[in-house]
Amino acid sequence: MALNKAMQAALKALSYPDIQMKKNYKAVRQVINLAHPPYLRPFYKTWDHKVELSGREIPVRIFSPKQELEHPPVLLFFHGGGWVTGNIDSYNNVCTRLAALTGQLVVSVDYRLAPEHRFPEGLMDCYQVAKEVYLNPEELFGVEPEQITLIGDSAGGNLAAAVSLMAQERREFLPDRQILIYPAVYNDYSENSPFPSVQENGTDYLLTSKTMRDYMELYQSGPEDLLNPYFAPYLAKDLSGQPRTMVITAEYDPLRDEGEAYADRLAKAGSEVLLYRIPDVLHGFFSLSPRFPAVGLCYELIRAFSRSEDMPSPQQISSEN
Repeated sequence: MALNKAMQAALKALSYPDIQMKKNYKAVRQVINLAHPPYLRPFYKTWDHKVELSGREIPVRIFSPKQELEHPPVLLFFHGGGWVTGNIDSYNNVCTRLAALTGQLVVSVDYRLAPEHRFPEGLMDCYQVAKEVYLNPEELFGVEPEQITLIGDSAGGNLAAAVSLMAQERREFLPDRQILIYPAVYNDYSENSPFPSVQENGTDYLLTSKTMRDYMELYQSGPEDLLNPYFAPYLAKDLSGQPRTMVITAEYDPLRDEGEAYADRLAKAGSEVLLYRIPDVLHGFFSLSPRFPAVGLCYELIRAFSRSEDMPSPQQISSEN
């Protein structure tokens, strides 16, 4: 069902183009944390782990599926939040659902946030955890490396793509699959962006292009980062050798077109790519309850893709599924 006029008016009222994310990011974090207090975390199916990096520890939370599988496949998850907000507590519900609805073990990474820790610090946290997981899968989880899938939403999709690029360059490990959910993979959210969705969806659909510019300014260490493919994966000159990839985009999302363009570049570079644009939804919809058909569909796509099962064609995807 398409967004009606009443819904569009409500979304426009909630999309504050003048919000000063650079000044108010701490308050935004507090609001998110209050909405997802740590004591609500589902202890019965989770446990915490630490990954060592340069004398410090990166927190990781592991979510088990409800099914009693001896060695379930692994989803290595990087959360969204513009590299500035979000944590493993605020994504408890998402990761619990991922484990329950896909029958897989979910490993959620609590990487360092900007602006206290600017690029590439959060990325290096994600890479270090990925390296430990991929190099020790049998010891940690009783699985083979090809049973591990990189996955992230929004800024987490950016980090998953960047980890995959870094792995290809360093050759320390090679991911077999990645899932990028409305990923941020470009570096320009101004009126000069080459992607029409930035202008079409950048003011009236909750996530605004101005907020994206603020996030990127908080994340970058300097202007030179904007041209770094680990900062903006779409800028990578060579995408050959990238893993099998599924990209999920949202119709009313300023990031829609760059995610789809990245999928196209991956396919042209030789990767097997599946691209699904989910109609009638906004950026961030994946965090909603799977009772919504579009959200439930995404969980099913993730389950099938990460298990190398038959996938529906993009033409079969609709908000009514």
